[in-house]
Amino acid sequence: MLSFQTLQIITSPSGEEMVVLSKKEFDALAARVEEYDEDADDIAVYDARKAELENQGDAGLMPLEVSQAILKGDSRLRAIRKYRGLSQVDLATASRTAQGHISDIEKSRRSLTDATAERLAAAMDVPAGWLKG
Repeated sequence: MLSFQTLQIITSPSGEEMVVLSKKEFDALAARVEEYDEDADDIAVYDARKAELENQGDAGLMPLEVSQAILKGDSRLRAIRKYRGLSQVDLATASRTAQGHISDIEKSRRSLTDATAERLAAAMDVPAGWLKG
């Protein structure tokens, strides 16, 4: 809580009350407003993301193990494939995609197209949105 030591209230000729405070107190107040604005922005982003997740239902929530693997450096595809207990060969067979293509996507040597994402997601029984981040 800010404490104003040198606060002074004056009345303008039109009757409007005005506050006079020291430069030091003004700077402290301005810093608090800036902090509040940053916090409000963070809260707005959090609320928007939370609403997105609620609108997606369970389809929007990745399992903790997948999220942790991604944070440790695995690609989304690799993290989900491992979570599902599939080898690249297993996934290639189930999705009708070449194993080398899967490897290239996991190592970011190839981009994941929407069509391939749909096939891979269907083979792993996960939402395609999990693969496209």
